[in-house]
Amino acid sequence: MEMNGARVLVLGATGGFGAEVARSLAARGARLAVHGRNRARLDALSAELGAMAVEGDLTAPGAPDQVVDAAAAALGGLDVIVMSAGAVAFGPVAELDEQVLRTIVDLDLVAPILVARAGTRHLGKGGALVMVSAVVADQPMAGLAAYSAAKAGLTAFDVAFRREMRRAGVRVLDARPPHMETGLATRPLAGDPPGLAEGRDPREVADELVAAIADDGTTPDWLD
Repeated sequence: MEMNGARVLVLGATGGFGAEVARSLAARGARLAVHGRNRARLDALSAELGAMAVEGDLTAPGAPDQVVDAAAAALGGLDVIVMSAGAVAFGPVAELDEQVLRTIVDLDLVAPILVARAGTRHLGKGGALVMVSAVVADQPMAGLAAYSAAKAGLTAFDVAFRREMRRAGVRVLDARPPHMETGLATRPLAGDPPGLAEGRDPREVADELVAAIADDGTTPDWLD
């Protein structure tokens, strides 16, 4: 895929990884719409990249459809959707309240599925849907049970949805990147993060992901 001029929506672009994906895409000349919930960070990023900004809480009824449709209308269509929005909570399930558990599943599993459904209206032959899952989809962790389950569910969805979209010529990429220094662990919905070894630079990982979207000939081992 030629990224120069490609019409791309990055959801969760105000997060540590989503922002780097958006920057990597912009460096290749993509025309961007960026999504986030934090208005100040969203405005700063859209100004930095010359991107169209779309604010929205993806757990709100109808929001995934509204965000995707607004980006498509502004860009005159969509060639790529990158779903990078998400949230995490730490601690044993017994210590997490119901609302936290529901939010984890809503944002990390249900919202991506709804984004994918909305994307079917806009992505055509040669297009790509990129779902950012996590390494815990393959390696579930105690203290991250709900998050691990949501990400594993997302990977299962991606595998099945890929088969559904094959005839339409749309690629569905399941990204399960390694631990990165994105700052996500400092913004949990609940709990304290476990001690983790230093993660990878998110910009390097973002560059690898964007190269795979462009189909430059290399696919990292954390991407299917």
